[in-house]
Amino acid sequence: MPCVSPDGKPTSSGMALLESLKDAALSPNEISAKAGQPLFRVRSGLRELKDAGFVEEEDGKFKLSKSGRLLVE
Repeated sequence: MPCVSPDGKPTSSGMALLESLKDAALSPNEISAKAGQPLFRVRSGLRELKDAGFVEEEDGKFKLSKSGRLLVE
């Protein structure tokens, strides 16, 4: 299931991943547990969200970018 729609907006599963990052940077395993989604889906979703500019990766953890934070606040 895609996390970013063709029009560039996060889908419901993408929003679930973004919501899980609202309070802190997390690893894919932590995001998987918090969002209740399988790890393989989280990893592919994070790639999509990163390519779309909604998340940033640093030291193996993901955090919201400025545009990602605007969506969840």
